Amino acid sequence: MIKKIDHIAIAVDNLEEEIRRYTDVLGLEFLGTEVVKEQKVRTAFFKVGDVHIELLEPLSEDSPILKFLEKRGKGIHHISYEVDNIEHQIKELENNGVRMLDKEPRIGAHNAKIAFAHPKSLSGVLCEFVEKGE
Repeated sequence: MIKKIDHIAIAVDNLEEEIRRYTDVLGLEFLGTEVVKEQKVRTAFFKVGDVHIELLEPLSEDSPILKFLEKRGKGIHHISYEVDNIEHQIKELENNGVRMLDKEPRIGAHNAKIAFAHPKSLSGVLCEFVEKGE
């Protein structure tokens, strides 16, 4: 079951510059950075009420975020929904005709279990489903 929007992820090419913009210009509460080696990104999180903004900077030439930036430029990458049980959510989505990019959960930021659905299955939006880590 989807509980809430967890975060909105934005692809950026210079994390330090964007952290300053989001704190100094927008006045958002900065929660810190994290390297997610499995995803080949460095992230920065900001709190906006009950939702977070996640900035994503590529760490390598084969990072999916670098490919996104090269194709589309900076901007919204995905919307993430918090769920109770990621394995159940994947099966439920597939049973309802959603094409999942991840058939099994992977580990994302904050040690959360994550899975992505193909944008063509959900109105052209890349959607991530996240079960919070311990």
